[in-house]
Amino acid sequence: MSDDLIRLSALAVRDLLRKRDVTPADLVEASIHRIEAVDGQLNAVPTRCFERAREQARRTDPATALLGGIPLVVKDNADVGGVRTTGGTPIFADRVAAQSDRTLALIERNGGIPVGKSNLSELGGANTTNAILGTTRNPWNTALTCGGSTGGSAVALATGQTWLGHGNDVGGSLRIPASFCGVTGLRPSLGRVPRRTMLNPFDMVFVDGPMARDIRDLALFFDAMVGFDDADPVSAPSTDGPFLDHAQRPERPARIAWSADLGCLPVEDEVRTLGGAFADTLRKNGVAVHHGSPDFKGALPALLSLRGAGYVTTWAPLLDKHRHLFTPEVMSDIDRGLGQSTLETGAAERYRADMYRRVIAFLDQHDMLITPSVTALPFPVEQRWLTDIAGQQQQTYIDWIAITAITSLLGCPVLAIPVGFTKSGLPFGVQIIGRPRSEALLFRTAAWIEKLLALPPNIIDPRSPDSTPSATQSARQDVAHA
Repeated sequence: MSDDLIRLSALAVRDLLRKRDVTPADLVEASIHRIEAVDGQLNAVPTRCFERAREQARRTDPATALLGGIPLVVKDNADVGGVRTTGGTPIFADRVAAQSDRTLALIERNGGIPVGKSNLSELGGANTTNAILGTTRNPWNTALTCGGSTGGSAVALATGQTWLGHGNDVGGSLRIPASFCGVTGLRPSLGRVPRRTMLNPFDMVFVDGPMARDIRDLALFFDAMVGFDDADPVSAPSTDGPFLDHAQRPERPARIAWSADLGCLPVEDEVRTLGGAFADTLRKNGVAVHHGSPDFKGALPALLSLRGAGYVTTWAPLLDKHRHLFTPEVMSDIDRGLGQSTLETGAAERYRADMYRRVIAFLDQHDMLITPSVTALPFPVEQRWLTDIAGQQQQTYIDWIAITAITSLLGCPVLAIPVGFTKSGLPFGVQIIGRPRSEALLFRTAAWIEKLLALPPNIIDPRSPDSTPSATQSARQDVAHA
């Protein structure tokens, strides 16, 4: 029974819960069974709260809660009451939250049941590895990275350990692992989802958001996350939901823009090929496709400057005591922020404002802008970050994820969706960028793309490096290139 349940969608098990055909306890046990069966090879859910989940399941009424009692994993930089929150850093190795933070408390009130904390990058980055909880591996090839920083949630979803995954996004943390693992993720518009109390309430980049296996499940989870909370002054009530209604109404976009490189970034050849085939598939199916993007030249230096200033705001109070515990990469961000002048920070802020205006003007002419979620393919898990893409040296650990990190500065919603497979059978995904608060349109569009491509279900068992693509994988590649 448990193996059958994990292969159902979140929406399907929510319907079973409402009909009383299964109970929240049944789902919790199915999730626990799957975690114990496969996660030893992956390390996606290193911190587990099974007894807490069992108790919560007994108290959850499927008839009154939006999610009905669906198990989920929570990224380990968000608090779940009574559970350790490490952030993947020795600085917080022994921290146990007294109560769930406001983001998670809202999800729990809506019937979500945390079964564990998912692994993440150490304080920042896009490879899920850290000094406390170890390394998470890509289930499609366990020798490769799953991306990050919300890598644990993506891996747990791809392998059926749970039905929903919580995450957050500063530079692509919801989108990069979604692409590498073949699941979906949404970076919402700023203010859609109330953020955790620990965060600077005036931060304009960090967002919490949902991950799921497909678009309808993603919308269902998003409905359980949105709302106003006066602890987050940029949060606001939603007037566009339920978003599940939009995800159930696939809609072909009239006109989109496609760019593999935002006009300024290096891109691996296979990514260009896969992306071009996807754009051509849209064109063949009635979408007007424009090849191009707004001007993003100069965006990466501005991004690094603003990231440095933000990291100083967040981490400067801990430097005297814990400087030796920061990774070299994060310390480089902090040092950049400490070393730059107010003139440099001001110039970066002006660039961001001008970039936003250019993007909005561009989106006046196109329904949305679509790019690869990552300009490179998954790399060996032991490598912390890519130093070379298409022969171009990457100077920092942020450079290789610039296509997501730059778009994080816009405050726009960005939805990541799988659209095909590489020659070696690895997932390939794109990010769909819309105007602020256009999540409803993004869900309708993504649902149409999902229906058009008709990719087979993506729950997999962990695959060793010497595994060869199966016939099913080859079929998936044919779909992607149709």
